[in-house]
Amino acid sequence: MDKNNYLRIGFAGTSDISRSVLQHLIEHDYKIELVLTKPDSVNGRGHKLQPSAVKLLAIEHKISILQPVSFLKEADSITKIESYNLDLMIVISYGLILPQRLLNSPKFGCVNIHVSLLPKFRGAAPIQRAILSGEEKSGITLIKMDAGLDTGDILLQREINIEEDYTSADLERKLTILGNEMIIDYLNSYNTIIPEPQPLHGISYAHKIDKQEATINWHDSAKLITRKIKAFNPSPGCKTTLDNNSIKIWNAILIDNKCNDECGVIIDVSSRGILVSCGGGTILAITEIQEAGKNRLNHDKYILGHSNLKYKRFV
Repeated sequence: MDKNNYLRIGFAGTSDISRSVLQHLIEHDYKIELVLTKPDSVNGRGHKLQPSAVKLLAIEHKISILQPVSFLKEADSITKIESYNLDLMIVISYGLILPQRLLNSPKFGCVNIHVSLLPKFRGAAPIQRAILSGEEKSGITLIKMDAGLDTGDILLQREINIEEDYTSADLERKLTILGNEMIIDYLNSYNTIIPEPQPLHGISYAHKIDKQEATINWHDSAKLITRKIKAFNPSPGCKTTLDNNSIKIWNAILIDNKCNDECGVIIDVSSRGILVSCGGGTILAITEIQEAGKNRLNHDKYILGHSNLKYKRFV
């Protein structure tokens, strides 16, 4: 076993991307002493408490778990964490702010895996905001955490291209692979890496997604609507209405042609998709769609079950 594998590591995360990183660390024989994850949440029609993906993985591997609601209200949680005498805490998509006392607790501090090219898109939703903004590149930044919001010194940073057809799910998959590689690289050379302050220019914030943002305004340009559809796939999904039925649009492509039809009108159905007029005479083609209570369908299957779509209007 590599000497670095003897590090006493804590892990803080809650989401699916966090689970992937934790799994990667376990597969590389790093000893995870403690997992922090958010409290179980109520999900599904049965309103039952559901553990996070990270918690389930920790249970599988018999790793100690703590689930504080708030460190400010539960100071004893910090005392418990301190008792583990950690060398390092790895944090990704956790969901709670770590107080300074906790940041200072591990011997080598706390390292955050952030899914953007900091200082761009600090905050809660960097993947979605990158796609919404039409960014051509994203990446992973490893920072040594401080008390600010993603303001810590940079340890490692690598970029990838954002392809035109990427949804948030696609970009997250690519960044997960990159993040997994980078945290192992960091752990293999942590004692030789010199932290560098983040640049003072190019700072932006990726604010948390409000579900209302996902309501489609068909007076927006087809380019903006298409970005929204991709950014909000898989969550929360872009919504609209057709024939008084709630609809979610999961994917769409831009069409080069122009039109003079009223915004939201279905101007054609074809092998390219369900063509809809948008603001400024622009057109998009819906390629994946879902009615409330039904499965997601590719446009060709949806068209087969819905006659006379042409000239109907999304609102």
